[in-house]
Amino acid sequence: MPNARHNMILKLIQTHEVSTQEMLRDLLEENGFSVTQATISRDIRQLKLRKRRTAAGVSCYSKAPAAAIAPNNLLADVVVRIDYAINTVVVSCHAGSAQAACAVIDRMQLPEVVGTIAGDDTIFILTRSEQNAKQLITSLESQIWG
Repeated sequence: MPNARHNMILKLIQTHEVSTQEMLRDLLEENGFSVTQATISRDIRQLKLRKRRTAAGVSCYSKAPAAAIAPNNLLADVVVRIDYAINTVVVSCHAGSAQAACAVIDRMQLPEVVGTIAGDDTIFILTRSEQNAKQLITSLESQIWG
């Protein structure tokens, strides 16, 4: 049953902007799958779904590219805190890990990012605007800490 349900979830997130687990549950039920919230949470984790921001600014589920999954595990292991001042995002990391984390962020090719620089335990990320800084923090936090 999980394979059929997983296939349906992947189809649903490709054809709908699914922004919540409740919305996903409702869509699954419309398609003949009766599931609990715990099952949906487990499916999201097993399918390695991530939230992405649409052009309209809606945060919805999507299948992360295989290359994007492992690096986010590194970020979860090393990032301690994320904050911003105007259009600069500051990512605090464990000692000695900022350059590796910065390389991961660079490979993400995030549209809000103008450039990055890393020291031993701190990354500075320049964004185009304060609004972009806020969006970047939201995006990074959801990818790192769920």
